[in-house]
Amino acid sequence: MTTPNLPSKKARLVVIAVVVLALGGALAFWQSRDRHQDDALRLYGNVDIREVQLAFRQPGRVMEMAFDEGDAVSAGARLAVLDAQPYSDALAAAQAQVQVAQAELTKLRRGLRPQEITQAREALKKAQALALDAERNFQRQTGLLASGASSQRTVDAARAARDQASAGVEAAKAALSQASEGFRKEDIAAAEARLAAAQAAAAQATTALTDTELMAPSDGTIIARVREPGSMVASQSTVYSLSLDKPVYVRAYVGERDLGRIAPGTVVQVKSDSSAKLYRGQIGFISPRAEFTPKTVETTDLRTDLVYRLRIVIDEADSDAALRQGMPVTIAVDAKADSSTPGGR
Repeated sequence: MTTPNLPSKKARLVVIAVVVLALGGALAFWQSRDRHQDDALRLYGNVDIREVQLAFRQPGRVMEMAFDEGDAVSAGARLAVLDAQPYSDALAAAQAQVQVAQAELTKLRRGLRPQEITQAREALKKAQALALDAERNFQRQTGLLASGASSQRTVDAARAARDQASAGVEAAKAALSQASEGFRKEDIAAAEARLAAAQAAAAQATTALTDTELMAPSDGTIIARVREPGSMVASQSTVYSLSLDKPVYVRAYVGERDLGRIAPGTVVQVKSDSSAKLYRGQIGFISPRAEFTPKTVETTDLRTDLVYRLRIVIDEADSDAALRQGMPVTIAVDAKADSSTPGGR
């Protein structure tokens, strides 16, 4: 009976070595994979606080406050109203001044009425008749002076009357010419300027009247009601504080070492500590400068302490009331996303 050949001790050692190497390679692969997953970029930040202090541009007495704290408002909603009577009166006065200035300008452009021109023409004829009579009287008195029938005093008086009548003729001619030509261009230009000033004053009065209503600039939530009806407020005095709900912005910081791993448009996932829900967002802005001023002499350690501020815009389809302003959040960069996608905001 023949005994089968058993593997030698050396062969068994070779097999064991191969198995150990295979197990080591698999372990190294999984460790490398886990290490790669652990190297995924995670950032920490807060939901941005975005508030608007709403105020009237005009002073006055508050007549109506339409919303309370906690109320949701839509863009264009009327939040508060001032007593508009003083501004309505001011607008009526400004519009009356516009009408006066318009009438004056129309009068200058049209010139004098035909009846006024006729009066000027007849005044010239009257002045000419008086001048002719004064000239005849002067000639008659001059002839009588040679025969002694008239005195030098009478002749002098006739001469003065003649000269006065001649001046009256020239004045009447000038008045007729002015009436025929109309008003000067400079007078019309001045009237046009007065009309423009009156129209500007009326526009300001209209704007002031419109400003007696305070409108919501965008969708949001009232977080503070500062005034009540009957209060007297000055211009730019806060009446409401409005929290802007959308879009939701997240403020975070990235270290200098990881700055090259992100770009505007990079897709990220945002998670708060109060919920397991993941929110989709995009990096919309990365600050072009570090938050801390470098030292004059930098070491390698100091350079790694530099951070850059960035803003993440949460997709409005994913955002909800659970993401409250000021809430701390964790941001994970989606390594599978194409960071070259444009759309940074």
